[in-house]
Amino acid sequence: MKLSWFPIAFCALLVGCDSNSDFADLQSFMADVKAKPKGAIEPLPKFQAYEAFTYNAAALRSPFQPPIKIDLVQREKGSKEIKPDETRVKQFLEGFNIETFEMVGTLKNEAGAYALVKGAGGVHRVRAGDYLGRNHGKIMTIDESKIDVMEIVPDGEGGWLERPRTLPLKERA
Repeated sequence: MKLSWFPIAFCALLVGCDSNSDFADLQSFMADVKAKPKGAIEPLPKFQAYEAFTYNAAALRSPFQPPIKIDLVQREKGSKEIKPDETRVKQFLEGFNIETFEMVGTLKNEAGAYALVKGAGGVHRVRAGDYLGRNHGKIMTIDESKIDVMEIVPDGEGGWLERPRTLPLKERA
């Protein structure tokens, strides 16, 4: 018997929930929307073009870093008397940078002293007076432990400078 009252009570509960007074605010909003004229769409806001800005202070010192004191280096001036001999025939080893060469040994015989330099695809025999490297490097002296080379390089202002270089003997590791 208890089961017969359950469907009747459920139906009564559902009927009690249906009242039109709960949707009054929704119905008034729908009436307001329907009352507005159709086709009145607001125009889009005006587009403001982007103005490019060039930052001109990129090369300046950062304001958060302390100032740097720069000492101007006294550069050596070249001489008009010193210049390479452009008329002489270039030797094979002048076609390579002097940094690519290593002294690997020496030879002595009755003709004089020779140095063995490794680079430019092999080991080459050179003597004092030969040229080595792209900067008109003339071999001045050959010692058992080093080769002294005098290069002639431009100073950047139309003159030429003599720059001494040494190729030390590379010991076997």
